[in-house]
Amino acid sequence: MQHASANARHRALFVSHGGGPLPLLGDPQHQNMRVLLENVVQGTPLPAAIVVISAHWEASGVRVTGARNPNLLYDYGGFPDEAYHIQYPCPGEPALAREIVELLRAETALTGEGVNAGLDNSRGLDHGVFVPLKLMFPRANIPIVQVSLATGLNPLQHIHIGRALAKLSRGNLLFIGSGFTFHNFRAFFSPSEENETKNMAFLQWLDKTVGGAYNEPQRVAQLTKWDQAPFARFCHPREEHLIPLMVVYGIAGRASSRSLHAQILNYTAGFYCWD
Repeated sequence: MQHASANARHRALFVSHGGGPLPLLGDPQHQNMRVLLENVVQGTPLPAAIVVISAHWEASGVRVTGARNPNLLYDYGGFPDEAYHIQYPCPGEPALAREIVELLRAETALTGEGVNAGLDNSRGLDHGVFVPLKLMFPRANIPIVQVSLATGLNPLQHIHIGRALAKLSRGNLLFIGSGFTFHNFRAFFSPSEENETKNMAFLQWLDKTVGGAYNEPQRVAQLTKWDQAPFARFCHPREEHLIPLMVVYGIAGRASSRSLHAQILNYTAGFYCWD
């Protein structure tokens, strides 16, 4: 496959980013997640730039942040005042953003024509970006580009978007899919042993699927019919928090090298690494 040689150049992660700004506010139900994210990149080379696909940005086609100094979007409500003064003054990388747009426009795998991709020079970085990155890379000195999801949330389309991103010619990039392996908002407010049992059934399916249980055509087939997995629609009444995983899998094109778990808001959440 054309993208295979590119895969070796890039590292990828899928992270469950927790509840709004709570991981940065000392919330005890995010302590496990904070420790995991503070350590998951320890001992690995610092990337030259980071590309983040967050669950909190959907656009017609795909949009890419082009700002040289992106601001932050406090895209949540009902939190203490400090939640609206969090800072993460990372630089952007306009040249990389333009390369991503050009690659996506050239992607023909699904429709025979390029993805409707474009730059957004005014949008800031949402909490799906700055919350995990502030824990992983607190110095905020690595250029960040955010890539949106495409409306419709088609899993195969997003795997192909990942395959296009894998063709980026630059070396030493880190791709992060930022979502949540469990995102039933109502269940967060009514945790129970029964709900966690359902969550674990889906998470075990996800660990097996993203891990080494299948060859790549089989893995793609499983991921594209994810909603047939055990309790899939209980865990994801709407799938925007799962789709970033499809993108980073498409970038990696192989089984994850590590599957990690953390307790977040009374549920077990998954994290996947392609080292």
